[in-house]
Amino acid sequence: MNQHQSKYRITDMAEDERPRERLARLGPQALKGEELLAILLRVGVAGENAVQVGNRLLNDFGGFSGLHRASFDEVCQQHGVGPAKAAQIKAALEIGHRLRLEEWKERPAINSPQDAADLVMHEMSVLEQEELRILLLDTRNRVLDTVAVYKGSLNSSQVRIGELFKEAIRRNSAAIIIVHNHPSGDPTPSPDDITITRAIIQAGKLLDIDILDHIVIGQNKWVSLKERRLAFT
Repeated sequence: MNQHQSKYRITDMAEDERPRERLARLGPQALKGEELLAILLRVGVAGENAVQVGNRLLNDFGGFSGLHRASFDEVCQQHGVGPAKAAQIKAALEIGHRLRLEEWKERPAINSPQDAADLVMHEMSVLEQEELRILLLDTRNRVLDTVAVYKGSLNSSQVRIGELFKEAIRRNSAAIIIVHNHPSGDPTPSPDDITITRAIIQAGKLLDIDILDHIVIGQNKWVSLKERRLAFT
């Protein structure tokens, strides 16, 4: 067969190097990222086996988080992928996301800014426009729900403070945590972020609803305004 027409299959690799066999023997945690992708890809392309294709994808997109952010079409256009394999990759990433959400449902409470950031980081770090959400908490800081309140560019003149508390009042929430993202990837709070937070804190005092924090989400980074003593005194 012509070399340019042949594909490099996982079965062409030595048996003790095949990702699927290594997973069965050692467990999935022992595999590198490119090996996990190779199990989904199954075959490579001329000159690259499936592990090498997986490694190229991770390098080109900047890891799994980059693959998650990339559109379906962008993944399809990669050499050696196509619609079927792109669908498998996207489905696997979504399964991981939903598993994380299920694990969070089992957690009794948010005990730190890190807990709050972890709850939304996977999804909000890849949003292409700003979005403001409210985490509704009960008296033991357990998450009742996460509510999206605003989408689009946020500034202090546009945000209606009453809207932020509507669902919290309806659900009888004892406290809330504000979360929003910066699509630029830089989670540094803006002057408007600080102004909005001050107004929300004052309104919360009148409504007897504690504002525990305001988390700004960037690309795999986050900032707690409370930890930085911005708006919170």
